[in-house]
Amino acid sequence: QVQLVESGGGLVQPGGSLRLSCAASGFTWDYYTIGWFRQAPGKEREIVATINWTGSSTYYADSVKGRFTISRDNAKDTVYLQMNSLKPEDTAVYYCATHLSGPMSVSSSYGYWGQGTQVTVSS
Repeated sequence: QVQLVESGGGLVQPGGSLRLSCAASGFTWDYYTIGWFRQAPGKEREIVATINWTGSSTYYADSVKGRFTISRDNAKDTVYLQMNSLKPEDTAVYYCATHLSGPMSVSSSYGYWGQGTQVTVSS
């Protein structure tokens, strides 16, 4: 059974940091571009960051540039999202997913999805 499992979410104060992990099982995701998305209640799911299979090419949404860093360890089938200088508007459920085809910033371009991990930024 193919599974993507996100972990590392939690409650953090503004300005704090979290590192999210996305681990794959049931398949090897070498050669996949991986995306992190997030969705807050009442809002559309939005792209956060993507990384190609070698880690040589990354993309970040304007809202997280300079604060978030995406990385991957293909030997562990794991992708990470380091989140620094967190803001209340970063509060959302964060998902990782495998890109299949189409625009990389669009959620419908992705196939396998994890269950999500909650990130709450609050004082």
